Amino acid sequence: MTLPWTDRGGRVAPLKALVFAGLFLPGLWVAGALALGELGARPITEAIHQIGLWTIRFLFLSLAVTPLRPLWRWPKLVSVRRMVGVAAFAYAAIHLGLYAVDQMFDLAKVVSEIVLRFYLTIGFVALLGLAALAVTSTDGMVRRLGGKRWQRLHRLVYPIGLLASVHFFLQSKQDVTEPTVMAGLGVWLLAWRVRAWMRDGALRRPAAEATLLGLAAAAATALGEAAYYWLKMGVDPLLVLNTNLTLQAGLRPAVVVLLILAGVAAAGALRGAGARRGATKLQPAYSDAAAE
Repeated sequence: MTLPWTDRGGRVAPLKALVFAGLFLPGLWVAGALALGELGARPITEAIHQIGLWTIRFLFLSLAVTPLRPLWRWPKLVSVRRMVGVAAFAYAAIHLGLYAVDQMFDLAKVVSEIVLRFYLTIGFVALLGLAALAVTSTDGMVRRLGGKRWQRLHRLVYPIGLLASVHFFLQSKQDVTEPTVMAGLGVWLLAWRVRAWMRDGALRRPAAEATLLGLAAAAATALGEAAYYWLKMGVDPLLVLNTNLTLQAGLRPAVVVLLILAGVAAAGALRGAGARRGATKLQPAYSDAAAE
């Protein structure tokens, strides 16, 4: 049997082992903080929020494998996509379980809250979707469903990500900074997927594509934040947009999205430059050998 930290040959795969161990750290941190009473006046509620936050982070990290593989020229990343996606489901299940704890295991109330509260309904639908993807993530299910059907099913991860983002945004209520950042990153992930589909998966200059899409995602984040504060509080959209340029209110979500995606694109450009230099150095040796 292949273990999560081994390759198909049964050998320890350092990348898989590191990622597998890392997936437990946020949960252990929350459990430790809960046990030590460091989660504030409403510890269970804070634990619910923290686990939910890591759910969407892991979900987006699993989606990020698709663009990061070609952008960073790191094909082995695909080996950890499955375990990160399953971890997102596990954290989502714990998120729901902690909510049941908070409701004193009154399952009737839990069900009624999920039915009556729109943001909880959205979150529960996203959880069901993650459960379906986790159950069908094994090699046996890939063979049973067939490659094409399996791929069609697992493309549902994108609408699931959208539902999770909406749930995250609605339940945040007051401070929507991080949900807005995650929404901006989600725009970039979806835009990359659409762009790759338009090019049949072949992006000739992935770093340049990532940069352009990053600028578009940051602009969309700024416009989305401005629209939210206008519709919710009547704040002048131009005032909100101006804060992204002046930084008077600190780093706004659009700026954070831009910095993250600029770093991602820069890493891809550096990897690409290194690969081209390596190819250039190898070329003369190859030509001399051929001439002999």
